[in-house]
Amino acid sequence: MAGKRKTRRAFGRVRKLPSGRFQARYPGPDGVLRPADRTFATSTDADRWLARKRIEIEEGRWLDPAEGQTTVRDWAARWLAAVSPQLKHKTQASYRSLISSLIVPALGDRELSGLRPITVAEWVGGMKSKGLSASRIRQAYRVLSQIMRAAVDNDMIPQTPCRGVKLPRMPQTEPHILTPLEASRVVRSATKPHDLMIALLAYAGLRVGEAFALRRVDIDVSGGFVMVDENLAEANGTLVFDTPKSHQKRLLRVGPSLAQRLGRHLEALPGGGDALLFTTPGGKPLRYNQWRKAYFDPAVSSAGLTDVTPHDLRASHGTWVADRYGVMTAAHRLGHSNASVTTRHYARPVAGRDDQVAEAADSWLSGHEHEPGARSGHDDDDDGSAGVLAPV
Repeated sequence: MAGKRKTRRAFGRVRKLPSGRFQARYPGPDGVLRPADRTFATSTDADRWLARKRIEIEEGRWLDPAEGQTTVRDWAARWLAAVSPQLKHKTQASYRSLISSLIVPALGDRELSGLRPITVAEWVGGMKSKGLSASRIRQAYRVLSQIMRAAVDNDMIPQTPCRGVKLPRMPQTEPHILTPLEASRVVRSATKPHDLMIALLAYAGLRVGEAFALRRVDIDVSGGFVMVDENLAEANGTLVFDTPKSHQKRLLRVGPSLAQRLGRHLEALPGGGDALLFTTPGGKPLRYNQWRKAYFDPAVSSAGLTDVTPHDLRASHGTWVADRYGVMTAAHRLGHSNASVTTRHYARPVAGRDDQVAEAADSWLSGHEHEPGARSGHDDDDDGSAGVLAPV
């Protein structure tokens, strides 16, 4: 009696190993025959695996296993080189530092396909055990997440291991919101011309780096305009001129008195249109830590205030403008492309406004119309700030 004829497989090959287990091999889209990532107890199990692999290839979901064997170190270097031209110099330096100091030492030798969420969670936990700040840990995680997302987008791994990982909470810190008159005391207490610099932070909402980068050509005294189109940042000890954060250039109106004071400063300023408005005594660009220690902190102390940072003045400006002229106007002046950033990080409730709302609600309940003093500039407790800002 003739033996039963063996059926030829339509896809892939299966062979029995000396160990008694079965190995499956399959042709990839490139025609190269590749082994399965594991062996099987029976030939039926191997056949089922091949059937699933065939469907994966036909549906375009197949990934070359060799790509996933790329190390985190090599892929991180390639990723950083690819994205660097689109990054600001300070961001480039920050990413490079995080990769070299936190990502590569711990994960650099691991293959991309070998990373799992538990691996990333252990890495995060290790950084926390070493005493790294929540901010630093979250920055490192965000960079690793971008690196792994790029690996998914380039068909190197099927999904990112940066998912479901619990990160340390950021400490909740509220900015110190000054009143316009308190900010004015700081301005009056500062030495010239740094009083103008502080005034631009408080009454135009500039970032410190934007004020450091202002040039003669950026000031239109007669029109009362300031063009904010550069930012001076420090990256690994090197000063770099770049576009403002989020590349948001903007034209700002300033009050007439501030414009006149800027005009008088420009009259005594040496150099041409590219001359910086504010420099060191030697004519060099300013550095934040040195400027704050030499000029800003002494002005705050002389004004009888404590715990005030240059960034607090910008946050205060955003709060004043949002309260009187609306969040969208505040977002424009602060250079935010999205007003949600303004409300989340800068605009804060102004003291006394809740009492005014309660008073208004009571008049509405009685059937009377209440005049909204918060936006009119004529409320009874006006502290004089209405005339400080020139809405754009």
